[in-house]
Amino acid sequence: MDPCWSLSLWIPAFAGMTKGTGMTFNTENREPRTEKREPSNENRETSSKMRKTLFIFIGIFLFQACSMDRFIIRQTAGLLDYGVLALYEETDLKLAEQAMASDIKLLEGMIKGDPENEHLLLLTAKALAGYALGFAEDEEPERAKVFYLRAKEYGLRVLREDDDFAEADTGSLDDYTLAVNNLDEDYVDALFWTGFAWAGWINLSIDNPRAMIDLTKVQVLMQRVLEIDETYFHGSTHLFFGSIWGIKPRMLGGDPEKAKEHFERNLQITEGKFLLTYVYYALYYAARVLDEDLFNSFIVKIEKTPADVLPGYQFLNMIAKKKVKYLREFGENWF
Repeated sequence: MDPCWSLSLWIPAFAGMTKGTGMTFNTENREPRTEKREPSNENRETSSKMRKTLFIFIGIFLFQACSMDRFIIRQTAGLLDYGVLALYEETDLKLAEQAMASDIKLLEGMIKGDPENEHLLLLTAKALAGYALGFAEDEEPERAKVFYLRAKEYGLRVLREDDDFAEADTGSLDDYTLAVNNLDEDYVDALFWTGFAWAGWINLSIDNPRAMIDLTKVQVLMQRVLEIDETYFHGSTHLFFGSIWGIKPRMLGGDPEKAKEHFERNLQITEGKFLLTYVYYALYYAARVLDEDLFNSFIVKIEKTPADVLPGYQFLNMIAKKKVKYLREFGENWF
């Protein structure tokens, strides 16, 4: 519940509680004593006016206080965008991890003061999903799943601002698809980050039957992002579809060649500068077609390419370099 709304609920209750009752206090024991008396018309009218004035004053005070809180929060939220830019440029992963953890709690605290602020909701979804990707999924997958689900819920809160989506979210897949397809470019951030976080949870929950059911909905979200802007966030929707086509066995609809097409399209969009592409290309194509030489070539590519080859996003390239350790361990067990 909106805290400003809940604060105001006691006003009419207080009005009803005091109306028509004279309250005095025993000065000896400070206990309230109700005296039954018939107030004069003049006193009754004066008392009524005083109550109305009091309630109006309290209502204005609460409204102004809450409005000021939200004003301050929204001004601060704008400043946080500069923090995001600085984070993307960071190459010290230990510092980045500590900063992201602090930022997540700051953002969630701000959301409590402004729960419908779409900008804050999206920043929090991005932060949680990014933290799970960079600092949890390889080392602590169970912890990462929790972060991905939290990120997904923040994203869904934005999407549910659209009435049709909110209604279709719990309906049939056809209704859900129609509602998503009616969302325009204003929702591309929410579509992508909801889908990204949801897909992250699914990837770590392959043994969960619910994950496979949810995958269809995620594909609908990501397909809409692909239609609106295939280049969004370094063409990452192509990484999603490449991974989906690659991870599925052929008997369940998987197609390594379609996976390769998406990965190659991403490399065209990013000019090969977004190093996370090679992480997914290695895991969901090279490994699936048992091409060990190609797999290892992607590892070398990540290691030898400087993080600042993509200015402004060095942090993401450093995450790719961090994942080389995981890739080597995976390759040793896979091939």
